Amino acid sequence: MTITIYDVAREANVSMATVSRVVNGNPNVKPTTRKKVLATIERLGYRPNAVARGLASKKTTTVGAIIPDISSVFFSELARGIEDIATMYKYNVILSNSDQNKDKELGLINTMLEKQVDGILFMGGTISEEHLQQFKTSNVPIILAATYDDTNEMASVNIDYEQAAYEATKYFIDKGKTQPAFVNGSDDTSINQHKYNGYKRAFEEAGLTVNEEYIVQGDYSYESGIEAVKQLEKLSNKPNAIFVASDEMALGVIHGAQDMGYNVPDDVEVFGFDNTRLATMVRPTLSTVVQPMYDIGAVAMRLLTKYMNKEEVTEKNVILPHRIELRNSTLDK
Repeated sequence: MTITIYDVAREANVSMATVSRVVNGNPNVKPTTRKKVLATIERLGYRPNAVARGLASKKTTTVGAIIPDISSVFFSELARGIEDIATMYKYNVILSNSDQNKDKELGLINTMLEKQVDGILFMGGTISEEHLQQFKTSNVPIILAATYDDTNEMASVNIDYEQAAYEATKYFIDKGKTQPAFVNGSDDTSINQHKYNGYKRAFEEAGLTVNEEYIVQGDYSYESGIEAVKQLEKLSNKPNAIFVASDEMALGVIHGAQDMGYNVPDDVEVFGFDNTRLATMVRPTLSTVVQPMYDIGAVAMRLLTKYMNKEEVTEKNVILPHRIELRNSTLDK
């Protein structure tokens, strides 16, 4: 039989209002009374009804997090940052996997709103007009994490992807690798476009022309990295340096090159993006752009708490710092 707040009040010989104050941490309860109520709660095994409390307070203390692929090392670190800050502010997280499918994303946003969440953290690819329309009509705040909205209407947390890609490409060009290849994700997302723009800017500043044959599209998976290096290997003038838009794809590039008999970094240098745990697990260890995935998740969750609690927000589009981490997949000359 379900134990109710009425049962606790009766057993402790106090009012239901007193039990409610104890459960909700209200300080206006005598220490002896609080101790007695807590002992009764423990003895009866009472668990507060979150749904009922939500109806009364118009808050459910839950947030929704929509993530493309929770099995990805990149997004799992983001999720951990979200979870840690949510716990700190006493929010529960409902996590959903969208597979970066637009229809599924839109459906999940609706589902989260139907579950009466207090806010939503959204991580996806392309922010379409349909996404924006759904965001604007939401009755709870929505924050984008590691996701770009080109209109800048939505609050978001990112790094400067163009600048990061520029610095990685410039690193190769400054070393005399005047035609580094680029393995990007699909070109239909803003972040991938920003990375391409950074790659191109490094060429333009050096007075070089981008060779479109050296640009290969992947899908951020390990397998697409292997396929990308196979495609580059077919070129008559093979690249001796490859900048890759994610660590997972970069591992595919390294292993694909090694399978073909090439030495990394002596024959071909490889530079990744993200600095996930994979970067130090591969051999040679991967030089990469350090994108603070955990921090992006944590800052996005903190920004969401500000909106949910109507705190002052001084910066709605947060850009976190990145840096370059050189390891053994590149040669310093």
